[in-house]
Amino acid sequence: MPDMQLMRKKPSLPIVKYLGPPSSYTHQAALQCVDHDSYDFQPEVSIPEIFESVQSGAAALGVIPIENSTNGPVILSLELLADRQNQYPDINICKETYLNVNHYLLGRRFPRQVNDSPTMSGVCTPTSATPLPLIPRSVPFCSLKHIKRLYSHPQAWGQCEVFLAAYLKNIDRIDTSSTSMAAQLARQDCTGTSAAIASKLASKVNNLDILAEEIEDEQNNVTRFLVLCRGTGIKSGLSNKTRTMVSFKVQPENGALASVMQCFATSSLNLKSINSRPTKETPFQYIFFLEFQGSLFNDPEDRVKDTLEALQKYVEYWRVLGSWDDQLKPKSIR
Repeated sequence: MPDMQLMRKKPSLPIVKYLGPPSSYTHQAALQCVDHDSYDFQPEVSIPEIFESVQSGAAALGVIPIENSTNGPVILSLELLADRQNQYPDINICKETYLNVNHYLLGRRFPRQVNDSPTMSGVCTPTSATPLPLIPRSVPFCSLKHIKRLYSHPQAWGQCEVFLAAYLKNIDRIDTSSTSMAAQLARQDCTGTSAAIASKLASKVNNLDILAEEIEDEQNNVTRFLVLCRGTGIKSGLSNKTRTMVSFKVQPENGALASVMQCFATSSLNLKSINSRPTKETPFQYIFFLEFQGSLFNDPEDRVKDTLEALQKYVEYWRVLGSWDDQLKPKSIR
């Protein structure tokens, strides 16, 4: 991990906005994929503020979480990319990065008492309804009986359900804007009865005890992050392994979505993922987000160009959100 001095402001450099406070997973992802010496890294309290900073030109780049291998897409990020009110017309995706995410339970250790060892809530006991219950990968380092409330980002709950069900089943869960904000709130509780799910780095930044380590359900827990820029001034997606994202709303005719998919099949463009969000205009109509292999900036056979022209017959509106180099390397993700 780069030196903590990287969190300090560098006024003369272009700005990178990330979901803070410092030590968040988004901060770590930003440090992983953006040159430390060429940018000033600054936290924002919310993902919408990152979009606003990039759109206004206040920031050159913005880093946002987009999906997790265990818990799926980050809904707020998709909502902002949907851009129903055309608030972010110049936002483009120019880069991605993948971060192995290990969650830690952070808080304050209470003085150890007699027979004060970690106890489960009973959910790991086989029953007729659940003959093979899931067993958490991690055991707390101490009793958690003193914990009354737990802070974290909503994505973390779904990534740590087995551990939480075993050791913190009836604890109040409080959503926060980021895991590093959760650590800050736990630190501010003078009673020591609050805990947070956050990173190991957050324990150092906030001087919190590690109550349990690597509490995520899946050992291979990976989050993908996107780097946003304004306009297409940053040319990316020039390698032979690229991705492009396009958003669109299909026409109401039967088979319109299937026809869009056929456009990609005809051009032999490999689809990588598809997500959707409600249009909020007509119930149960959707804005689709489709990622495929290919690039606007490296398209010698015009396959991407021809495909995007073909799909226009079946959609009411569409938008290319960017092309970038595909960073997914399965062998490098443990």
